[in-house]
Amino acid sequence: MPNFTEITSKDNPLIKLVSGLQTSAKQRKSNGLFVLEGLRICEDAYENNIMFDKLIVTKSAIEKHSDIIEKFSKSSEKCYILREDLFKKISDTNSPQGIIAVAKIPKILSKITNNGRYIALENLSDPSNLGAIARTAEALGVDGIIMTSDSCDPYSPKSLRSSMGTLLRLPLFIVEDISDFIFSNNLTAYACVVDKDADSITETNFADGDVLLIGNEANGLTDTAKTVAKKCLTIKMSGKAESLNAAVAAAIAMWEMVKDS
Repeated sequence: MPNFTEITSKDNPLIKLVSGLQTSAKQRKSNGLFVLEGLRICEDAYENNIMFDKLIVTKSAIEKHSDIIEKFSKSSEKCYILREDLFKKISDTNSPQGIIAVAKIPKILSKITNNGRYIALENLSDPSNLGAIARTAEALGVDGIIMTSDSCDPYSPKSLRSSMGTLLRLPLFIVEDISDFIFSNNLTAYACVVDKDADSITETNFADGDVLLIGNEANGLTDTAKTVAKKCLTIKMSGKAESLNAAVAAAIAMWEMVKDS
């Protein structure tokens, strides 16, 4: 097993770095790094060829998972051992497993093929919704996720946990202007809206190159996003419910988009 540097001081720069990456999207962006915490998500990252900039473990974690940690360490530029109390300071979970990897944020994809089917998220604010949408997208065979840059950070601890690693596996496109992206890639967009006069999504025929647009949880899609869409679609509802949670609406919409593909 490669050499591990032991850290004993709470004032060590590594402690401050990881704490900042755990809590701040600005810190993640400026450093180009994000945090993976826990055995399962680190394994997901490793299997998807995400190289670790730093591997941080406790002695008890090495005792429990020596083979896996050795595997991770060979893909890590630097390896560290922390005392349990110091590890808790940088952990984002209530019951830490004693394994954290700091990884470089993957290069954002810019090329997209128009023979796939995609979900596009405009200013989605809740990382739990993002994670749930990503998991459903992967399960249904959606080809990728397009996100506007003003959406929640896909590399935040909450997003990654909620997605169960899916955000490390699905192609991810982060764009400034969703309209420009749709036009420049010759994609056909459908806006998912809460409007009883919109076309029913169950009566829509989808094809390759189609994109479903999902908006902000509180405000929905912007007028600009609706303008780029071929049609506005809605999920017809009975009873007194006026709208659905964004993740639930996205799941239904994605199923309708891919069910005949």
